[in-house]
Amino acid sequence: MENSRSLTEFIADFERTLRRIFYEQNDINQLSLQRGLPDNIWKDIMDTAPLSVAIPTEFGGRGCIVKECLSLLSAAAYESLPLSLTFGINIALFLEPLAKYGNKEVKKEVFDNFLHHQSMGGLMITEPDFGSDALNMMTAYKELDHTYAIKGSKHWQGLTGQANYWLIAARREQEDGSLSRDVDFFMADNCKKGQKIIVESYYNNLGLYMIPYGLNKIDIQVPKEHILNPESTGIKMMLDILHRSRMQFPGMGMGFIRRMLDEALDHTKNRMVGAGNLYAMDSIKFQLSRIQTAFTICSAMCYKSSKISGIENNLATEGLEANSMKALVTDLMHESAQLCLQLSGANGYKISHIAGRGIVDSRPFQIFEGSNEMLYTQIADVVIKKMKRHHTSSLYNFLSTFPLAQRSAEYFKEQLSCNISTTLTQRKMVDLGKIISRLICTDYTLEIEDAGFRKDLVENCIGNVKMEIAHLVSNLGIENLSTPVDDYKEDSDWLSL
Repeated sequence: MENSRSLTEFIADFERTLRRIFYEQNDINQLSLQRGLPDNIWKDIMDTAPLSVAIPTEFGGRGCIVKECLSLLSAAAYESLPLSLTFGINIALFLEPLAKYGNKEVKKEVFDNFLHHQSMGGLMITEPDFGSDALNMMTAYKELDHTYAIKGSKHWQGLTGQANYWLIAARREQEDGSLSRDVDFFMADNCKKGQKIIVESYYNNLGLYMIPYGLNKIDIQVPKEHILNPESTGIKMMLDILHRSRMQFPGMGMGFIRRMLDEALDHTKNRMVGAGNLYAMDSIKFQLSRIQTAFTICSAMCYKSSKISGIENNLATEGLEANSMKALVTDLMHESAQLCLQLSGANGYKISHIAGRGIVDSRPFQIFEGSNEMLYTQIADVVIKKMKRHHTSSLYNFLSTFPLAQRSAEYFKEQLSCNISTTLTQRKMVDLGKIISRLICTDYTLEIEDAGFRKDLVENCIGNVKMEIAHLVSNLGIENLSTPVDDYKEDSDWLSL
């Protein structure tokens, strides 16, 4: 049984396997420049049964325990962010939803194939004409005597053409040809006749070369038992799935940020400039402290996610915390890569360098599963509505009594002493959302400090967050309604002047 080893032993074995594959038998810097990974390398990685962490014990897995899933994602991300994302897709967007909402007669065969035959799975929601506007998707299904017939197009699914199984979101086609408002999910077995999804084209994604993306055509029939069973509505099931996935982003962020920090520390301590090293310079120490702040906040997110995001909990209404985690950790990931590259000098600008590669690999994390601007806007919208109900415009007065930011608000009393208009422009809403997400996650940081996390890291973290919040609050007070100038070319040619 895969669950017989302790988590520490399991992760240590997995890390040893990655080091052997990526450094002793191959060169990860060269592998990372190829599209996809060779089959023999995938086999060696999957032989460790990494996805057993997201399979219930009754089916031979390790039990769908959040801290185990995050530990695996972190270990993979330290060596390869695309590998970690591959596991993240399988865990949060296929295995956990199937474990929670799937029919029991379907689960055994599927979980067996993941444990013993190296199967993989993904989720299809996004469509060519409907990205974040998922509720207007046009993929439709009809109920037949023994099957559901599903037709539509999906794109930008990670593991396009590679996954053995897919969860597909679709809307019921009514008798008048219109589509229902609710959403249902169906499992397709890509290896079985009548369920195969056709890849119409592959995309040349800018980074994440290991993961294939593309355009998929769906015209399939799946057995009745392949439908997922929501606890209430399909939309709430989709929110539960997406919010749980967003709460697992810190697992991928953890290993990646730790790698950026280790690389940056190693380089600055060993790079001599004149009589001393780079590490001795004040501005260098500040940049390193920024990556360390990202490490601290991400650690706190992992701690919190492990406590609240298990499949036994319904996260449909937990958008504030899920969106705060996803948006902030992905911003921190990209910033950490940018800082590591800057500190690495010219070498960092090679795509074979971990920091250069990290910039292009971490950038899409700020876009997929909800672009960060959209998520920050949603966070601000929730808070403004709550402030209205409490009849207050004082940001500090509200946040000092708001359960998710009550402790952290005390540390930023001076910065938060401002009034918030109920008619903020969207650009200001994004800034407010950034403030709220940082306060919520600073609360997590204080919580992990209570559990024994080292105090000096938390103090440095609060210092850096204080500076960032001061900057964001000042943005709220600056009137700026700049918009693009149409027909800008008239009277704007410098050469004619």
